[in-house]
This record gives sequence, C-alpha cells and structure tokens, in this order.
Amino acid sequence: MLTAGSTTRTAAATNAAGALPRKKTASGTAYHEAGSGEPLILIHGVGMRLEAWAPQIAFLSAGHRVIAVDMPGHGESAKLPAGSRLEEFVAWFGRFLDEMAIETANVAGHSMGALVSGGAAATFGERISRVAYLNGVYRREPEAKAAVLSRAAAIPVSGVDKDGPLARWFGEDADSVTARELTRKWLNLVDPQGYAVAYAAFAGGDETYADGWKDVAGPALFLTGSDDPNSTPLMATQMAELAPRGYARIVEGHRHMVNLTAPDIVNSLLAEWLSFGEDER
Repeated sequence: MLTAGSTTRTAAATNAAGALPRKKTASGTAYHEAGSGEPLILIHGVGMRLEAWAPQIAFLSAGHRVIAVDMPGHGESAKLPAGSRLEEFVAWFGRFLDEMAIETANVAGHSMGALVSGGAAATFGERISRVAYLNGVYRREPEAKAAVLSRAAAIPVSGVDKDGPLARWFGEDADSVTARELTRKWLNLVDPQGYAVAYAAFAGGDETYADGWKDVAGPALFLTGSDDPNSTPLMATQMAELAPRGYARIVEGHRHMVNLTAPDIVNSLLAEWLSFGEDER
C-alpha cells in the first residue's frame, strides 16, 4: 500500500478548480490537449468533466501529449442517445481516436472512464499501448450491483444525486475538503440527461468486458484507494491477476477520487506505468 502526504495533495487539488480551454471534434467531443510526445488519453467518470484530471494533466504533459476528454453528455461534449450501453461509449472512444488521427495511445480511465478504457483494450487492443484502470469496478457482488442499478433507475425520477456520491467518494478528513467541494461543483454542472445515460451504462457495465483482460497484451495498471467501498482493492487485484502484464497499486487511506485526493502518488504511479516498454514485465 502507498500513503500520501497532505500538503502537496491539497495544493494540487486546488489547482484543479479552474476551467480548461477546449477544442471539439467534428462529431462534438470536447477535449483539452497539453504537451507533446506519445499520446495519453484521460477519460473521467460519471458526473465529472475533464478538469477532474487537472493534477495529472499538469504533471504528465511534461513528457507526453496529454488529451483529456469530456465524456458524452458531460462538460461540453455531445450526448449519446438514451439507452446507450457501455458498448456505445467504447465505440464513441474509437471514433474519437479516428477523428484525432491517433493510431495508438495510452489510455487512463477513472470509474466509468475506466470501464471505457478497459472496453477499448478488449475491443481494439491493437490501438491501446497501455491501459490504466483507476477506481474501476469488476463483477460487483449481488448486493452492490442491486444498489447501483437501483440508483440508476431513480435518476429519471429524482434527478442527479449529489450527496450520495460525495458520501461514498470521500472521507471526513481535512485533506479531502477541497476535492469534495470541486466534485460537488462538477456534479452541479452536469447535464441531467447525459448523467442518466452514462450512469445506466456504468451500472450495467461491470461484466461487459470482464472476460477480456486475459487478452490485453500491454502494461495494465489497476489502481484504487484502500477505502473505496465500490471499486475495491479486491477488484483491482482480481483484474491484475487476469491481465498478462497487469499489476495492482492500492493507495492507503483514500477512496474513490484518489487522483484528486492523492495526486502526487497517482502521478508517480502513472509515470511508472508510462515508462514500461513493450518488452518489459
């Protein structure tokens, strides 16, 4: 397990507050690009926007072409149709690679973005050099699956729940305060329809590509917080055991938004993952 210090963590999270400039593809996917070199694409989770990756963009763009995207129906990206499943989100990502003329890329996803990145590695793995699966789910237990499906079904009736995610994603420690308030801000900005479509795909997507890890050839990092109640350390280690070049990293004392609450450790682990050559294990 890895433990983060608090001072730089809080400072880096604060830096994530400002809006980042965006460009758009012809089909309406908004993205922010920084740096040059080997491409690294970052995909956020349900209810978030590309600014959630601000600490990683600032750090990793020193050596890579970092492209953070707004997921469909989030930030400034066009929506997918109602009823779209995880497969449609993966297809969206494939189209984004085409529109950006990117033949191969490293992909890091968080939560729902992790499911998309894993689906991309399983579906068109020849285009994915490395995959990082941050706070991603894998074959939920029946009780957890029932709970997330119930939350998905409630969204069209009750709207976007802000308090529930904040309670699940953050502890009460002082170091989480800034990241929690940023996350609350982003949840307040999200388009309700875009959120509902993405959350339904997230709720039903934990097994969609679960059998694909054995065929993912590149380095695969499975990272989560020790206290994440839904994207658990057990899930990370289970997936790491299946992927030929998979490995798990658990950040002690952190929950779901580990890239914001422990950015220095996450940045270091992502830099390590990006350094692995094609012939290394």
